[in-house]
Amino acid sequence: MSPGTHTITVPHGSAHVAVRYHVAGSGPVCLAHPGGPGIGWDYLRMPGLEDSLTMVYVEPVGTGDSGRLPDPRDYTMATYTQFLHAVVEHLGLPRVALLGHSHGGFVAQRYALDHPARVSALVLYDTSPVADEEFWSAAVDAMERFTKDHVDEHPEVADYVAALTSRLDLLNDDGATAVLRTTMPAYLYDYWGREAEFAPARGTLRMYAAPSRGEDSPFDVRQELPALTPPALVLAGRHDFICGPRWADLLHEGAHDTELKIVERAGHLAHLEQPAEFDASVLAFLGAHGIVADVR
Repeated sequence: MSPGTHTITVPHGSAHVAVRYHVAGSGPVCLAHPGGPGIGWDYLRMPGLEDSLTMVYVEPVGTGDSGRLPDPRDYTMATYTQFLHAVVEHLGLPRVALLGHSHGGFVAQRYALDHPARVSALVLYDTSPVADEEFWSAAVDAMERFTKDHVDEHPEVADYVAALTSRLDLLNDDGATAVLRTTMPAYLYDYWGREAEFAPARGTLRMYAAPSRGEDSPFDVRQELPALTPPALVLAGRHDFICGPRWADLLHEGAHDTELKIVERAGHLAHLEQPAEFDASVLAFLGAHGIVADVR
């Protein structure tokens, strides 16, 4: 599998839509699906895993240089699963490890439930088996607490709740990107203590508005989790305000073959905040299941 950027064309209804993916590293293949929906893939780059794995980073439809759907209402879980399957089929491998972050973890769960024979192992990273009204209400409550805790030293966080609840579907790409960059400190355990380290990444975050226009029912696979057959590492940051331990516990308790890892000094982006711990956890899990050499 050659490193670099690749493009395939996927039939979708009467259209044919281009989807890009990026290959880096060497070793067994692990597909990584980023979050959002609508966040550019490159924030999820994991150089530490590339030393042991061939990482295939999917650039989801509707983002970056991948194509756009003719009908924006079609950005649904079924669509993301369809396009992920197209990448898996194109790679020509009988099974792959699959890592999904946040909304990408929703896609990974749905894909593993629909195509269990194609998934050797799952890394469900800062995600949840449900994203209903209670889930979003809890996220808003957590953001309100974050604002209260930090507004005296950082007055700009007073706008974070409004940004979190803004209608991204009414914005263009620049507007959606501005919202994401504005609220990034809330997604990290200690943004201001490590601002020199994280500010460059904040400046390169990109969000695309079209995926927010999808019309789908709230994600909820809680009743299906007992049928999730691939072994799964459920990994979450202790201080993740949106997909933290509460939701990781639901995954861990609902599926029968899971390992739970909580990264203590991390929020929603443990692979950036605690990369050594994150990488070691993922590789130890994959090693225990015979996918990479066991590093434990």
